[in-house]
Amino acid sequence: MQKPEPAVSADTIFTVSDASALLKGVVETAFPRIKIRGELSQITRATSGHMYMTIKDSGAAIQMIIWRGTPIAFKLEEGMEVVVTGRFTTYPSRSNYQIVVSEIEMAGVGAILKMLEERKQKLAAEGLFDESRKKPLPRLPQTIGVVTSPTGAAFQDIQNRLRECFPVHVLLYPATVQGATAAAEVAAGIEYFNRMNNVDVIIVARGGGALEDLLPFSEEIVVRAAAASHIPLISGVGHEPDWMLIDFAADVRAPTPTGAAEMVVPTKLALSQEIDNFWHRLGSAFITRLAHAKQRIESITLKSPHQVVMEHQQRVDDIARTMDIIINAKIQNAHQKIANMANFGNILQPRMNALTQSVAHMGQMLNSLSYKNVLARGYAIVRDKNNKIITRTNDGKPKTIEFADGILDI
Repeated sequence: MQKPEPAVSADTIFTVSDASALLKGVVETAFPRIKIRGELSQITRATSGHMYMTIKDSGAAIQMIIWRGTPIAFKLEEGMEVVVTGRFTTYPSRSNYQIVVSEIEMAGVGAILKMLEERKQKLAAEGLFDESRKKPLPRLPQTIGVVTSPTGAAFQDIQNRLRECFPVHVLLYPATVQGATAAAEVAAGIEYFNRMNNVDVIIVARGGGALEDLLPFSEEIVVRAAAASHIPLISGVGHEPDWMLIDFAADVRAPTPTGAAEMVVPTKLALSQEIDNFWHRLGSAFITRLAHAKQRIESITLKSPHQVVMEHQQRVDDIARTMDIIINAKIQNAHQKIANMANFGNILQPRMNALTQSVAHMGQMLNSLSYKNVLARGYAIVRDKNNKIITRTNDGKPKTIEFADGILDI
């Protein structure tokens, strides 16, 4: 670099404040806008919302400040390689210089891919990419919501393909698709259609571009909005090789915006062919059922009234014969029961005689065992006043004596 000419005379004497102000003016005039590539370190966020950090390489380090409200499209981390755009300035109170950052982006595809893979694993662990969350697309949507840039080629491609395939009503939510505010605007578009519930399907679209340009469609705010959508959502971002994280959260991923339009509606030709096939199947089914009905009708044999009466009479005769058999069987059973009752006396008499003999025999045994027979042989029973039998001399005073022919009171 060419060495600049001295800004002041060597003999001029300045105050500290004047010298600091002069230096500040020189630095800010010489570097109104500069891009620097390096590695981030010492990242801190103040309570005011401003962020302070250092960008460095193997030979030097420069302090940086990002004012609150400056759009940042990704999370800043220690060791991340970035390209910052800003202006040089000085901070007289500490006698140092710093960069006020206006833009910051990742440097190198490798760093971006590493960040995307880590974010993908995090969101997948939360279940945002699960197949069970996917919703089917409507067969014939009436209204399609598109979130994209109104001036981009993607929106024109979608409209042209829809007109060619199957014209439907299209609602556009205008959103920038590149830059620091793109992610927030795309997410707002998805949330708008879900809040209004005025479309049958949503297409999020953007044409192709560098990996850095497509990063807004991998921001968490966009992925979460797509996963939370209760309206079926198609991601048509970039070209076939491009994969953004919204593709995993969307219900369907299209290779291009044009492909998204082709997926969401059938072509007129395909719909016409489908109607023809349906009509053919319906006609074939009707003809088949008509033929079966004709066969059933032809198989019906009509009988004469006399034959019908005779068949009914035959069934009546069969029923009468069956009834006669049942009634005769019941009558014979009743006769048998009556005959059994007439012979009941003959059966009962022998049993009565046997019982009489048994009772007489038991009476004889009882009489032979009676204590009266013992008294008849000259014995007597002595009882006390309580009518208790006395068997010993010391059992008490006798009150009565029972003999075979009676009782004697003492």
